[in-house]
Amino acid sequence: MLTDIRPLQASADFRRLWLGSTVSQLGQQMTAVTIAIQVFAITGSTFSVGLVGLFSLVPLVTFGLYGGALTDALDRRKLALVASCGLWGSSLLLVAHAALGWESVGFLYGVVALQGGFFAVNSPTRNAIVPRLIDAELLPAANALNMASFNLGFTLGPLLGALAIGAGGYTFAYAIDAVTFTAAVYAVFRLPPMPPLSATEDATGRPGLRSVVEGLRFLKGARNLSMTFILDMCAMVLAQPRALFPAVAGGFFGGGVRTVGLLQAAPALGSLLAFAFSGWVGKVRRQGLAIALCVITYGAAVAAFGFSRALWLGVLFLAMSGAADMVSAAYRQTILQAAAPDNLRGRLQGVFIVVVAGGPRLGDFVAGSTAALLTPTIALAGGGIACIVAVMAFSAWQHGFLRYDAKHPTP
Repeated sequence: MLTDIRPLQASADFRRLWLGSTVSQLGQQMTAVTIAIQVFAITGSTFSVGLVGLFSLVPLVTFGLYGGALTDALDRRKLALVASCGLWGSSLLLVAHAALGWESVGFLYGVVALQGGFFAVNSPTRNAIVPRLIDAELLPAANALNMASFNLGFTLGPLLGALAIGAGGYTFAYAIDAVTFTAAVYAVFRLPPMPPLSATEDATGRPGLRSVVEGLRFLKGARNLSMTFILDMCAMVLAQPRALFPAVAGGFFGGGVRTVGLLQAAPALGSLLAFAFSGWVGKVRRQGLAIALCVITYGAAVAAFGFSRALWLGVLFLAMSGAADMVSAAYRQTILQAAAPDNLRGRLQGVFIVVVAGGPRLGDFVAGSTAALLTPTIALAGGGIACIVAVMAFSAWQHGFLRYDAKHPTP
């Protein structure tokens, strides 16, 4: 029942890649909160802080699909190394900006956009590399480890970033990110060459629009892979509660900023707790059914949170949602890695990045709009119930997904 660490034992390359990602993720989340704090200190405007997310999202979505096409056409090690060095260079630009005492919000927005573009290439490339490093039966455990790495950074990174600003200012906080990111660059540098098994090029001889369209056309006919994206959108668009945390912190629980922080951290803490007891994840063969049940559990937890009026109970339900999302994400990534052909894996990982980046932000809009028109309780409870109904409807429509067998992966 405890965490399955066999992927770390089976492959030194995967172990270095995971350790590098874990350390660098802490630094990246420190940078994310530091940029937000610095922008607000310069402008005094929450709107300006909100623009940070927009400047990150646009290149992330724009380059996500094309980054996947590059992944399928080029040596994945070289591409990941270039993208990692680009992210590292972005961190060094932030260090220089702070050290020189500049207060240019436009410069910060530009660096954020640059980071988004490089991340849109780096993330699908790294995820497409993993199936070449470990055996297929270890993929669920490997993806659980990767989800834990992300949630650890998401939980501790902002806290460490705030402490670093207090201890040494913006320069110190950004410098920590630059130093920790060397671990990620080193891990990629140590990988073996990973040329494409079969090159994917358009008429010009370069990965381009034609190869992107080819990946989307394949996805349209790949019912199991399509369902992993559809069910994730059911959760993220219909039942994403985070936009309502500031409102419910006071309205439900009579709290303030600290309560908002606790609500923000609860899903990630639940995810980490689920990871601690994730040894069973690799033993499940009906992974499609597991995803559907996890998303239903997620929707039920969010709906129950909408009726919570005791803080401990609200935190418990949010932690349950985070735990369910962690298991769902591990299986969704596993199906994508195991069932997708290697020559299309990068482009499908690009679609994954677009869905993961865009879905929650669209969900923020849906939740916020519903709460403004009705009430936060209706937005949360109604969103959770809508998520459950949508999962059941899509599962009935594509009932073969519930029979997906990890021993015989089919797209």
